[in-house]
Amino acid sequence: MELQVLVRPIFFFFLLTSLQQSSSARILIISKPDRHDYAASARWLVSQNSWGVLSTLSVDHEGAPFGNVVSFSDGLPEKGSGIPYFYLTTLDPTARNALKDQRASLAISESPVGTCKRDPMNPTCSKLTLTGKLLILDEASEEAEVAKKALFTKHPEMIDWPEDHDFRFFKLDIIDIFLINWYGGAKPITVDEYLHAKL
Repeated sequence: MELQVLVRPIFFFFLLTSLQQSSSARILIISKPDRHDYAASARWLVSQNSWGVLSTLSVDHEGAPFGNVVSFSDGLPEKGSGIPYFYLTTLDPTARNALKDQRASLAISESPVGTCKRDPMNPTCSKLTLTGKLLILDEASEEAEVAKKALFTKHPEMIDWPEDHDFRFFKLDIIDIFLINWYGGAKPITVDEYLHAKL
C-alpha cells in the first residue's frame, strides 16, 4: 500500500513532464536542406521559425540599436516566399522606430526549430540575420492581404488582438543575408538566390 502511495506521484510527475514536452515539440513542415545549399538553408530557417529578434534604430535613444522579440511569417505552410511579414502595433517602439528610420534586421536561430540540440552559438546550429528596410504595407494592397493570411494562419491568436492598438502589417525588404550553418564563417548568398531557392 505504501509503495502504491509513493509510485503514483512519481508516475503523475513523469506523465506531466512528457505531456509538456510533447505539447511544445515542433513538427517540421519541410525537412532540413543539405547544408551546402546555402540559399535553401536560409529559406528553410525562415519558413520553419515563427519568431525572431527584430532590431531597429531607437527614436527614444538617439539611434541606438533596439532589439525586440517578434512573431513573423513568410507565407502559408509550404508556400513561403522568404519575405518576413510582421503584425506590429505602433504603440510599440519597433514600429515607431521603423516609421522614422526603416533600417532593420531580423535574427533567427535553428534552436527553436528543434533540429539542433547544441548551444545556439555553435556554428553547426544555423543562425541567420536578414538586413533591410522594415516597410509598412498599404492596408488596401494585395501584399497586405498576403501578409494577413500568412500571419493569421501561423499565429491564429493575432486575429483577436485589440483593434484599438493600431496593429499594422509590415514586411522586411531584404538587402543583405548573413548565414552561419557550419564552420568557416558566413556563407555567401545573394538576395536573388535566396528568394528563388527551392525547398
